[in-house]
Amino acid sequence: MRIHSLALLGVISFALSACELPPLGKNGTTKQGKFKVVQDAPNGAATGTCWGKAETAAIIETVTREILVQPAQVSSDGRIQQPAVYKKEARQEIVQEREVNWTEIVCVTQLTEEFTASLQRALAIRGFYRGPVTGLMDTRTFTGIRKFQAVDGFNNEILSVAAARKLGLVAVPRTP
Repeated sequence: MRIHSLALLGVISFALSACELPPLGKNGTTKQGKFKVVQDAPNGAATGTCWGKAETAAIIETVTREILVQPAQVSSDGRIQQPAVYKKEARQEIVQEREVNWTEIVCVTQLTEEFTASLQRALAIRGFYRGPVTGLMDTRTFTGIRKFQAVDGFNNEILSVAAARKLGLVAVPRTP
């Protein structure tokens, strides 16, 4: 099986589970771009499947408010004797909660030369790949994958199982 060195780099840039993993750091994770390589999967994941985990940070906003400490003192004729006293209070509020999104991805072991050549042909037919069919996961192939998946809102160069099914490269499971 021949996999271009870019393929391995691209595949490990998304979290993998039950697949070949790169060497992990002290805490059991390796950061690659905005994705983290971990050795876990979502609850209920089938054995032997590979998963990508993307975590988005919470968005926190600092809000400054003026709080009335003492109201203004007004005379009976309506003149202000003493202005109101306010204090400023800064508080952090979560605008958007942290999110963890799991996506089933095609395992490294499935990215054979034949599979990759079929992937390149499928992307080319749909206008997402330009170049020779080499069977190697190269920059053009990753770009094609990213563009194809971006149509469904998954802007990543790692081939999801959903995209592979849509391309006709992975069997769709039968429902009884």
